[in-house]
Amino acid sequence: MTTTPDLAIRLRRASFNRALAQADLRTIEMLLARDAILVTGTDSAVLAGRKAQMLAWRREFAAAERLVYTRTPDSITASTVEPIAMEHGHWQGVLASTGEPQASGVYTAKWRQSGEDWLIEAEIYLTLA
Repeated sequence: MTTTPDLAIRLRRASFNRALAQADLRTIEMLLARDAILVTGTDSAVLAGRKAQMLAWRREFAAAERLVYTRTPDSITASTVEPIAMEHGHWQGVLASTGEPQASGVYTAKWRQSGEDWLIEAEIYLTLA
């Protein structure tokens, strides 16, 4: 059965969300392209490369009062000429201990198909609350 880019990316995003909730660094690493870039929502810090992101997640997961982030896709647009797609959605960060919302906003993510897998190449976040 062939999976559409939309479904494949939604499934990969669901895996990423589960990995964030479970502090599963191995799964996060598998979903990021080697040169993945993340621009944070509040201070626009740039995390360039999978290694930089893994260090940041390791610190985040070790925090005494850490946040659990969930990204929810609203739309996914796949290119008809290249193995790439753009995801647009909204995100929320809640306290791991209580589930109390702490921040939220919107995001855009660029994905690239590599073999059978889709990998995150870039993500940009905007904090709205």
